Amino acid sequence: MTTHHPRTHPIVLITGTPGTGKTLHSQLLAQELAESSTTQMKHLNIGDIVKEHGFHEGWDEEWSCWVVDEERLLDYLEGVVNPEDGPSETGFILDHHDPSLFPERWVDLAVVLTCDNSILHDRLTARNYPTKKITENVTAEIMMTCLNETRESYAEEIVVELKSEGEADNEVDENVRRVAEWIEKWTEDRKNGVHDEDGQ
Repeated sequence: MTTHHPRTHPIVLITGTPGTGKTLHSQLLAQELAESSTTQMKHLNIGDIVKEHGFHEGWDEEWSCWVVDEERLLDYLEGVVNPEDGPSETGFILDHHDPSLFPERWVDLAVVLTCDNSILHDRLTARNYPTKKITENVTAEIMMTCLNETRESYAEEIVVELKSEGEADNEVDENVRRVAEWIEKWTEDRKNGVHDEDGQ
């Protein structure tokens, strides 16, 4: 059984329907903290990890995506985010469209990016997604599928919804700033001995 050490750096999930800007937000957040903070955060692009390590059962032609081998993926990630030899020297940003994939105990903040469905449609079209996949994702955004799944997977007080429509020039920067401030406060609290009820 894996020993879980109290974390000194947080794990932040950035989720949302494909096309809402998860990877952009994650990259900018890691970059901002690297430049301006003592709290370092490592960006884990789950889709890239699945491809790089072969944590899948093949390519789904119909949906143009990898069929994720969740068990192997989670075993690998457990060793990354909760190393057995003590708390990690960095925090982690989990960048993935499926919020229900991760154990609840991993996530200290769950950020859900939302986007107007017409803007999302244009973004996915620009990515050359198949029509069926565009329709599925836009429908999921209209039905707030990702937001609802996040709320079902994690405690209400750690779920934050942020607009990611890119209309205002500073919208992404503002989102990143808000999350960075939360991360710094979380880390400071841990240094000062403030913990959640479960000791995480």
